[in-house]
Amino acid sequence: MGFQTSFLVILAFLPAILAQKSEEARLVIDTSTTIAETDDNYICATIDWWPQDKCNYNRCPWGSSSAINLNLSHPFLVNAIRACLVHFSDRSKAFKSLRLRLGGSLQDQVLYDVGNLKSSCLQFKKEKGGLFGFSKGCLHMKRWDELNIFFEKTGALVTFGLNALYGRRHIQRGVWGGDWDSRNARDFMHYTVSKGYHIDSWEFGNELCGKGVGASVGAEQYGNDSIRLNALIDELYRNFQPRPLLLAPGGFYDKSWFDKLLQVSGPQVVDAVTHHMYNLGPGNDRNLVSKILNPGYLNKASNTFSNVSLTIQENGPWSSAWVGESGGVYNSGAKDISDTFVNSFWYLDQLGMAATYNTKIYCRQSFIGGFYGLLNVTTFVPNPDYYSALLWHRLMGKGVLAVKSYASPYLRAYGHCTKERAGMTVLLINLSNQTEYNVDIQSSGNTEFHVKDRKGSKIKFFSHGLKKSVSWIGNKASDEKLSREEYYLTPDYVGHLQSKIMSLNGQPLQLTARGEIPSLVPVFRDVNSPLNIAPLSIKFVVFPNFHTPGCK
Repeated sequence: MGFQTSFLVILAFLPAILAQKSEEARLVIDTSTTIAETDDNYICATIDWWPQDKCNYNRCPWGSSSAINLNLSHPFLVNAIRACLVHFSDRSKAFKSLRLRLGGSLQDQVLYDVGNLKSSCLQFKKEKGGLFGFSKGCLHMKRWDELNIFFEKTGALVTFGLNALYGRRHIQRGVWGGDWDSRNARDFMHYTVSKGYHIDSWEFGNELCGKGVGASVGAEQYGNDSIRLNALIDELYRNFQPRPLLLAPGGFYDKSWFDKLLQVSGPQVVDAVTHHMYNLGPGNDRNLVSKILNPGYLNKASNTFSNVSLTIQENGPWSSAWVGESGGVYNSGAKDISDTFVNSFWYLDQLGMAATYNTKIYCRQSFIGGFYGLLNVTTFVPNPDYYSALLWHRLMGKGVLAVKSYASPYLRAYGHCTKERAGMTVLLINLSNQTEYNVDIQSSGNTEFHVKDRKGSKIKFFSHGLKKSVSWIGNKASDEKLSREEYYLTPDYVGHLQSKIMSLNGQPLQLTARGEIPSLVPVFRDVNSPLNIAPLSIKFVVFPNFHTPGCK
């Protein structure tokens, strides 16, 4: 974007900037206990099967990003997910273990070129009348070997989506029946075990539940087939540890269908109920940015999270909830929105919301591919949401804290135990385009706070009330200066919400000259200083010495 265009964008936002106002906001956080718990590796991203000629709205944004043709040796790709032991003092590293889910719309047409496969094993191609307009495709074992070498090299945790349509017959429009033929999957899984490849979880099918997307299978049939897959996992992993989890059904929530699946499959079969979320609608929606910045619209997603949680409690308490796939908008994402700063308002809000409903894993569609990839499909350079995901992964621990907000709904707030160290981390999301919020954080039922100095001695601080934001007063037990950490996220320049560059504390986040992920260094603030968040910005705030008895 040239100087003249940039200047015009700034001029367009100038009235809002001049009209900026300030409001007091109070957050009451219960640190005595946790209300939910995520997995240690809550952040997950998908690698899909779509070929280059997968197109939506006259755009074909997938390139060479599928499990079959992705360039696994690209240094940016490796650096983005390389496994490193991440301590809060070692901020130059990327994810400790990024969870990758291999799956998507075409997974129920994937044949595995191994064992006694009788049919031809060819690559996907356009086919009139084929599921989603494509023929069946093939995963050769040479490519599976290459993928597993990559997984081991990067330390990725792998979920693999199995073909759950194999052997079934097409009964009527969109409906498939008959027993699942497990022979090709068995040969593939046996090969995987024989090579010593570690798969964290096997997922059974993709979007075949309820009315399905392209195809559907009845819940009772699906439940019985899940029992068979569970027995197959038991057999193949009898002498191989750890035993992978069984996930199902990998589709959109339908209460009666999901209830029936758990009732039929019974205890200790489906380890995690995976559901998909595309609550922002199609990728060509002209009102998409408005939806992302509308708190009322974002809140609608809570109904799905609540209902999935209730289904599990009532029908399968041995299981847990996962978001198996979520890209915000469907049909490959939205150009110049899904891959820009503004999308992080939706993404981080949904990460926070899902966690409060005891969601263990949240898989983003996609890691690379389409417009919603965490990495650019052509350059492999991280899009803004990559850094949002990385900050969550580093800072937000698995213990979820209850946050009661006495503020405008345009201020979103989520609290977690801090990752791998003592204290509390608060995520603040300001959806307002005019209001800066001065935030006062209090403990529920008590305005007294306890923090600990580095010697372990308790020090008391007291909230200064609502007239000042997070004002801490009291006598320190030592001369140590207690600080909080702030990670302040904005677009690269004022008002440019659809920027593909995110700034952290005013510094653009860009790969180093060697193609490495930049250091994500916070700004340290005295705990007595005001805490505020500017319009249309995001902030992670870490209180490393905060007394949180509910965090273990």
